[in-house]
Amino acid sequence: MPDPAARDAAEEASAFSHPAVAPDASAVYGAHPDQVVDFYAPRDGRERAPLVVVLHGGAWRAPYDRRHVTPFADFLARRGFAVANVEYRRGSPIPRQGGEAPVAGRWPETFDDVAAALDAVPALAAAHLPQADTHRMVLTGHSAGGQLALWAAARHVLPPGSPWRLPEPPPLRGVVALAPIAHFGRAVELDVCGGAVTQLLGGDKAFEERAGSADPAALLPTGIATTVVQGREDRDVPYAVADAFVEAAARAGETVGLTLLEDVGHFPLIDPAADACAVVAEEIAQLAF
Repeated sequence: MPDPAARDAAEEASAFSHPAVAPDASAVYGAHPDQVVDFYAPRDGRERAPLVVVLHGGAWRAPYDRRHVTPFADFLARRGFAVANVEYRRGSPIPRQGGEAPVAGRWPETFDDVAAALDAVPALAAAHLPQADTHRMVLTGHSAGGQLALWAAARHVLPPGSPWRLPEPPPLRGVVALAPIAHFGRAVELDVCGGAVTQLLGGDKAFEERAGSADPAALLPTGIATTVVQGREDRDVPYAVADAFVEAAARAGETVGLTLLEDVGHFPLIDPAADACAVVAEEIAQLAF
């Protein structure tokens, strides 16, 4: 039986071994340097293609930006999709004894940016990626980006008074969340990503106040077609987190699809060299086409 730590290291190394792929176009959705979207045209030459909006992971922490998912974006483009790869503000390192500590997320800026980006993407795509069919739009995200994707699809059920609330469901064909941090309570219990969820919400005191506006498991049902793709051997965001989200959806009267991949960890879902990545593309296609 393979050593789990060795398997994780090999999967991560493979996912990060691909060179970054430059976009075909970029556009800004705000004044901050992180408020940018990169666009990738479908590589098969089709004139109109479904638009996949990608939200990268990295525990909402600044060292991890959209560059590490550019090979994944290019992979989707080679599968015939138009792709929008979104950047957003993340937590900045803070000084501490012995070095800097990476902090997860910025409240409310991380959520401000995702909401603003998703609102802006249809018009930006029309201007910068004419092949994109925004009437066939699918949202996907990996890990922390999976949480943000589920959250963005649930903005119409946010608590009244939320600055991010939409008056009606967003114009999405659906969401494919990849190993998402989708259930905050279970993630905190398991100390996912070293306390990242609590940091994202601003600390223990703010957790109870803010979780209801950020936890995908608290924003159900959405009425948006949703699929979770999860590796059973994922130790970064364990399967138990996805399972808790799917159970919460069922209790709310909503069916969430769960594609559970055996012998797969966290990173193959965004690794073009891995079979799991092809499964992800097929799940997106099921919603988009």
